[in-house]
Amino acid sequence: MLRDRVVVVGVSGGIAAYKACELVRRLRERGAAVIVVMTPAACEFVTPLTFQALSGNPVVTNLWGDQKPRFELPLESRARVGGRVEHVDVAEAAATADLMARMVHGTAPDALTCLLLATRAPLVLAPAMDLQMWAAAATRDNVRVLRARGARIVGPATGSLASGLQGPGRLAETADIVAEVERAVERRASLEGVRVLVSAGRTEEPLDPVRVLTNRSSGRMGFAIAEAARDRGADVTVVAGPVSLEPPSGVTLVPVVTAAEMQRALSGAAPHADVIVMAAAVADHRPAQVSREKLKRTGGRTTLELVANPDILAGLGAARRPGQVLVGFALETSRGVTRARAKRRDKGVDLIVLNAPADGIGGDTNRVTFVDAARAEALPLAGKREVAEALLDRVLALRGRVPARRRAKPKPAPGNSARAKAARRSSAAPRRAGRAR
Repeated sequence: MLRDRVVVVGVSGGIAAYKACELVRRLRERGAAVIVVMTPAACEFVTPLTFQALSGNPVVTNLWGDQKPRFELPLESRARVGGRVEHVDVAEAAATADLMARMVHGTAPDALTCLLLATRAPLVLAPAMDLQMWAAAATRDNVRVLRARGARIVGPATGSLASGLQGPGRLAETADIVAEVERAVERRASLEGVRVLVSAGRTEEPLDPVRVLTNRSSGRMGFAIAEAARDRGADVTVVAGPVSLEPPSGVTLVPVVTAAEMQRALSGAAPHADVIVMAAAVADHRPAQVSREKLKRTGGRTTLELVANPDILAGLGAARRPGQVLVGFALETSRGVTRARAKRRDKGVDLIVLNAPADGIGGDTNRVTFVDAARAEALPLAGKREVAEALLDRVLALRGRVPARRRAKPKPAPGNSARAKAARRSSAAPRRAGRAR
């Protein structure tokens, strides 16, 4: 699993630093090329020379030393990076409370925190600290933030601590950390070469030149899915309505505003996708007429006539090709599982992700239930990145069950042609103008 992979082991300043020696040895036994990066405080517990002997590579301890150390890397990695340590398959860190706090706030005073801030590799954190520090509210908040950003947390284990107390705070067992690193490597390549199409955000239906009908969706769930798919090696296209955050990097973004615009964009991109995840909160209705003038207050009752928007998910389900996995979202206020099952059946999709307004819309967390043909599986409240990872695990299982598509001549990726780029600029303009107002 780890043969010819490059694993960076970060060691921070805690008594558990000595256990990282065994971790380095185990990783090398599994075939990984290991580079150790130490904080200055870690050097007070274990000498860099120890890790150099165990890893077979120079140890990085500061930002101002040799900028081109000679690392023993797999031939494939050396060819990709030209002798520099830029290709990292997994970054693993034995993490103190201080290191996790620095990661959350993006401070980078040393080589390890600089690497953790810059890397796009999967990140495995193994916390080790005293009982009270692990239980502190600040630490718990930091752990939640790191999980939400995609970090995998191993431990801590429970037992005797250096302070003499008993409880959680021990570094996880070496075998458990190695197993998590292997799972991170497997996950990273799990969607390599797969074309994933994601819808995100909300739609806005104009009522007059100022007002719109919309909802509170922020786009966080859809963007979390896009980021998770990107980090697994997928070629990701995101069709996004107005959102409340910056879009992820490394994906093709197609901005839209209305439900009709989203339908056109998704219909054009869907034939080229292997996986489609409809996470956008699309307006079911739009005003029958859009006033050219700002509507004024009247003394009496005002009636608004609405017409139905196109059912985008049903259209994608009717047009899907063999081998394509289609996932829809359902936000229900009552009889959720029953309605999700009906929606999955009626719209021709593989999986429905069910949630409720109080659990997910607009926030950083979500509580979902996966509803497929066989069962309904409820997940506990979790960060949206964690939900995204669980969803993609289900997508992988579905890809193993749906009939394989016929091999076809590759088509240009949606969103890259001059016409598509012009359309994106055009559709983005109303959204920017709307925000300016």
